[in-house]
This record gives sequence, C-alpha cells and structure tokens, in this order.
Amino acid sequence: MKTEQHTASHLFEVNLFLQQIIFGAVILLCLFSIISPPIALLLGVLIVNVFGNPFLAFNHKAITFLLQFSVVGLGFGMNAASAVSAGKEGFLLTIFSIFSTLIFGTLLGKWFKTEKKTSHLISCGTAICGGSAIAAISPVIKSNENQTSIALGVIFILNSIALFAFPFIGHQLDLSQKEFGLWCAIAIHDTSSVVGAANKYGAEALQIATTVKLARALWIIPISIFTAILFKNKNSKIKIPYFIGLFILAMLLNTYVPATAIIAPHIVGIAKIGLTITLFLIGATLNVNTLKSVGVKPLLQGIFLWIFIAVLGLASILYLG
Repeated sequence: MKTEQHTASHLFEVNLFLQQIIFGAVILLCLFSIISPPIALLLGVLIVNVFGNPFLAFNHKAITFLLQFSVVGLGFGMNAASAVSAGKEGFLLTIFSIFSTLIFGTLLGKWFKTEKKTSHLISCGTAICGGSAIAAISPVIKSNENQTSIALGVIFILNSIALFAFPFIGHQLDLSQKEFGLWCAIAIHDTSSVVGAANKYGAEALQIATTVKLARALWIIPISIFTAILFKNKNSKIKIPYFIGLFILAMLLNTYVPATAIIAPHIVGIAKIGLTITLFLIGATLNVNTLKSVGVKPLLQGIFLWIFIAVLGLASILYLG
C-alpha cells in the first residue's frame, strides 16, 4: 500500500514538473518571438487539454498584469494627434454600439432564459472590453464565482475565434487599415484579441484599434454606476481602469519628448512579446472543463450577441465610409 501511494505521488510530481517544462518552453518561444500571437493562443489551448496547466491558479492575475503592461508599452509606438483623430471618428460609433449591445444582450438573455447576472456580465463583456469589463462589473452586481467564470468562459472562447476570423474576413472584404481597426475595436470583446488581430492586419489598424478600444474601456465607469442602480447595490465598489492613463502618458511621451525615440521601439517590441504571452495564457484557460461549465444558453447568447455587434459595427463603418 505504501509503495503504491509513493509511486502515485512520484508520478504526480513528474507530471507537474513536465507541465512546468512545457509551459516554460512555450513562454521562451514567445520571448524570442519565434511564434506569433495566434499560434501562441492555439498552443495554450492544445497544452492545457493534453498536459494540463500547472499555473491555473495564477493565470487570471498574470493575464491581467501582462495585458495592462503590454497596452501601456504599445503607447510608445503611437502618435497622440493620430490617436485623437481616431478617437473622434470612433466616438459616436462607440456610444451607439455599447448601448445597442447592452439592450440586445438583455433581450437575448431573457429569450434564452440565461441567469440574470451571468447574462448581464456577458452583455457588458461584449459591449465594452471583454474580461476587463467582467472583472469590473462582477463586484458591482455581487456575482458568485460560477456566474463570473461562465461569462469569462464565453468571452475567452469567442475571443479566440475572433483572433483568426477577423483578419481573414477583413482581407476577404478588402477592408482598409482604418476600417479594420475600427471594426476590431467595436466587435472584438477583449483588448488582447483586438490588439492581436489588428497587429496582424497592419500598423495603422493597430493604432486605431488600440486607441478606440481603450477609449471604449473608459465606459466601464458609467456602465458600473448604471449597473449598481439596475441591481440596486448602493455599496458597490467601482473599479477604474487606471492603466489607460499610463497608456495616454506613454503616447504623449512618444509624441512630444524626442529622447524617447531611442527606447520607444524596444518598449513596443517588449509589449508585443507580452501580448503574445498573454494570448498563450488565455488559451491555457480554455480546457474541456471550461467549455462544459459555460453551458449552451450562455454560449448561444454570447454567439448571437457577437454576430449582432460584428455585423452592425461593420455595416455602420462601411456606411459612414
């Protein structure tokens, strides 16, 4: 009996060690820019389902930190005047898309009979900025771990598809850099996939997509206040995305402080590596258990809502020209 227990323990230790080696190897591939962000995402999904994730408990914290760090770093590759111009062009489209998504998401939730808090988290995640919005809204509505996990699962699954689907569709429709950048910012949930897809399409698309998406992320604050009123939670804590201020500061330094020109390209390079690792870690959360825990109704709500905002957003961009 003792021998069996010892063997089982030893096998688990070897397993864990091998998982850590595999994870470390992929992160090294990311660090040396040997693999692209989409491939990193796919490897994350593959590894977590074949070998497991030895760092699952730390994944979400690491994703949040790396994403924010990467976004701030990308600011050193952007021009403030161009960003303001892109922000102005996307402002009305942002307002229209956020509120139409929230309204349609609420209706879909009732139609699919999705649990109320889960439905609201999916709607907010789709309308604003994916996982960041869900993380901000969750304490406001006092959602439990299961409700939050389901909403995050839906968003991460659809984000993973968007990273591959959007550049392909963009090329098929012959979208310009500006059109594609705006479309990514409006229709892809999470900032990580927005940046990943836009970066694959081109430098101009990346600048427009990042700027408009981060301006969109600021809507977390008014939507959190509205949510607190809707769910009658007077003592709710509202999270403010402070890293957006650092992104703006980085962009201003890059535009108006010539000395930053020496280090800016290196910072942007590091930020892109950080984004690749972020997408690998996101992929490493998408195991079979995640897919099972999401359930059919929340996933269908997320899919229909995503198709709605993707089609509406693209039609609006092409119409406004």
